[in-house]
Amino acid sequence: MIKVSVFYPYAEGCRFDIDYYCRRHMEMVRKALGAACKGVFVERGLAGAAPGSPPPFVAMGHVLCDSAETFRAIMEPHMAEIMADVANYTDIEPVIQFSDVKM
Repeated sequence: MIKVSVFYPYAEGCRFDIDYYCRRHMEMVRKALGAACKGVFVERGLAGAAPGSPPPFVAMGHVLCDSAETFRAIMEPHMAEIMADVANYTDIEPVIQFSDVKM
């Protein structure tokens, strides 16, 4: 099982619409993956380690799938539409990571 994570780093004055991201964008991703999607979840950053500090990431979106190859093959035809939607909820450049889930 792999996890594809999309991190949105915090920056002063950044824009991120968490409601749109959860209701529309991640739903678009889930629908594109269909049965290959084993789970989708979103985290909203609250704070950093030091009291009163901002979170390192405003938000993080995660998708579980059987393999990176499956994810890439299914998402490839939908990628232009999904990437075009990013401007609807944020002005942050996302950082993407594929991880091997162990537990």
